[in-house]
Amino acid sequence: MSGSAPDHATLKARQRALRADFPETMGLRVHRALSWMGRAEALAGQDADTAFILYWIAFNAAYADAADFEPGTAGLTERGRMEGYFARLVRLDADKRIYDAIWSRYSGPVRVLLDNRFVFEPFWRHQNDPEGAPGWQERFEAARRTVGTALARHETTKVLTILFDRLYVLRNQLVHGGATWNSGVNRQQVRDGAAILGFLVPVFIDLMMDNPAEDWGHPFYPVVPG
Repeated sequence: MSGSAPDHATLKARQRALRADFPETMGLRVHRALSWMGRAEALAGQDADTAFILYWIAFNAAYADAADFEPGTAGLTERGRMEGYFARLVRLDADKRIYDAIWSRYSGPVRVLLDNRFVFEPFWRHQNDPEGAPGWQERFEAARRTVGTALARHETTKVLTILFDRLYVLRNQLVHGGATWNSGVNRQQVRDGAAILGFLVPVFIDLMMDNPAEDWGHPFYPVVPG
């Protein structure tokens, strides 16, 4: 089915079959990402908060590069690091699997999340400082229009970057204690966020396994013998 993503069992079986040919750093990255993804998948229908956090850890394991934190790269933001990773994936995605995954869910969790002001960072800046952060509504509408145009033009990197801007706000709310576990006031964005990561992260990992010779960087925390 267009837009479908492989499940953990499928990806794990593929990883076991191919891992002997993976570069060490890439093999570690995929191994870690799959471990967290598997647990997230198991909890997705029971505990959306935990599933979202675990999917985010899997995503982080897949993309974070120690080189981004070396001297001279301090100006690179988290958004910039993610955007670079997305651009690489999209370049390697000859079958447009990421675009198809987004498009197939655009009438569901993707659109709903993008229409949700509670995961739009300027909205929260305005709540905390109304005088110092005006105009969030105009920026919100502009971002929605940008996504629509980018989808029509198949600008997948731009769509992913905007989408993960929203997911990053949700990540911060949960990880930094800005929400209550299983709270009724943020159920929609947590469920949508977990669903989006649940169909995109597996595709990201699968594309990485398709391209083991690509330089995916070095995990920030390598395995060090005890």
